[in-house]
Amino acid sequence: MKPYLSFIALLTLLAAGVRPAAAQNAGAPPSPNQESNLHSYVEMLRSDIRNDKVAIVTQVMQLNDADSAKFWPIYREYETDLAKLGDERIALIKNYADHYDTLTDKDAHSIATSALDLEGKRTALRKKYFSRMEKATSAKTAARFFQVDNQLMMLVDLQISSMLPVVKK
Repeated sequence: MKPYLSFIALLTLLAAGVRPAAAQNAGAPPSPNQESNLHSYVEMLRSDIRNDKVAIVTQVMQLNDADSAKFWPIYREYETDLAKLGDERIALIKNYADHYDTLTDKDAHSIATSALDLEGKRTALRKKYFSRMEKATSAKTAARFFQVDNQLMMLVDLQISSMLPVVKK
């Protein structure tokens, strides 16, 4: 259970660290140096989260050598494809932040539909990889992974959502 605690702690630190920075810079356009620092910070957090996620998945899955040899290559492909969707999500959040103070109904519609489309892509990706993992290992193994993956995604989604301000009237 220890990896779960470190992952939750990481997310808590992320929330605590990002809010003050966002408040300090509200309304000011980021400098190129700030953009570079933010990009580096995001990549560092992603790396930490990936490492913690691998530790959690390893602990929960308890795979034998045969299943492990089949599971981990598929898992790595899944994480690579999921990271691409994460890049889209970061771009969407940045777009929202850039337009937050001047958000029009048209902007709100575009951002909201893009967010819904992104959720659809994430669901389609999970279905695709569930099928691959099920064929390579078993339905129970694939279900166990996606149960844990869903729990971790919900934690990250909640953390991100709690940091985003609600659309103004």
